[in-house]
Amino acid sequence: MSETKEPVISPKKRYNILFGLTLFALLLLLWLILGLSTTTFWTANNIANLLRQGAMIAILAVGQTFVIITGGIDLSVGAIAGFTSTIVALLLANGFPIWAAILITLGIGLCIGLFHGFGIVKMGLPPFIITLATLTSLRGIGLLITNGATISINNDDFTNFSRNDFLGVPNLFWMVILIGIPAYILLQHTRWGRYLFSVGSNAEASRLSGVNVNRTIYLAYTLSALCASFVGILLATRIGVGNPTQAEGWELQAIASSVIGGTSLFGAVGSVQGPLLGAFILATINNGANLLNVNSFWQRVITGALIIVIVYFDQLRRRRK
Repeated sequence: MSETKEPVISPKKRYNILFGLTLFALLLLLWLILGLSTTTFWTANNIANLLRQGAMIAILAVGQTFVIITGGIDLSVGAIAGFTSTIVALLLANGFPIWAAILITLGIGLCIGLFHGFGIVKMGLPPFIITLATLTSLRGIGLLITNGATISINNDDFTNFSRNDFLGVPNLFWMVILIGIPAYILLQHTRWGRYLFSVGSNAEASRLSGVNVNRTIYLAYTLSALCASFVGILLATRIGVGNPTQAEGWELQAIASSVIGGTSLFGAVGSVQGPLLGAFILATINNGANLLNVNSFWQRVITGALIIVIVYFDQLRRRRK
């Protein structure tokens, strides 16, 4: 009678599970401390606001993670979000139905991602340079289109989306789940996800193994830009205006969330759940600091310190391999 062997969990998968549980425990600890330190943290309005605040950065962080896993970086996601918030506002102001405005806006995000892939693959530009150029260009293009003005959105069906909830949970948080589940499946259970890790580990070895490296890079940057354009739409629903200067600095928050969530800036290491937790850890720190009347500058200091610690331990882990 043969014995059934128990499934063996690889060291890499075990590390990801333990790291994810650690992040979740840290988030719960922060919530517990803030619940004991303030009288307003556990109120329904504050929790709903916290979920809304973290949702958009979380979606940006997921898109950023695809890029970082390949060994790249996307500095343009904040500018894409601001630019696409302006585009969807302009389309709605000119009588486009909501579904058409959303599809066109996402299509523009898709084109931006393809442009990044073209710049890296065909022009040989470093990801830092091409995405930095897009960051500055999109801000300028948006200001030219609007002549520096803010575009108001008067469509209540559109703007009410971010203010409403479903089953007691804000709609914006449901959008995190909507993006997070397929992103997890793509990254962990498809060959394209394996290709992203492979390219980030060693692009040349991947090419020799038959991986279409160029197509994989296109995929990563397209997904990042699509996530950013989706966030631009959500941003427009939340504040009811389109302005190309919105979401300034969000690219750094997305990178920070991804890194805090365990994504290695050296490539080939990352997950979807980690950056999502990282985004809500940052949102909790910012929310708690506001409730405790802590100087907003300290929020940046804390975020920077977290990044240093996470990257340092990531380097130690790589050296032990």
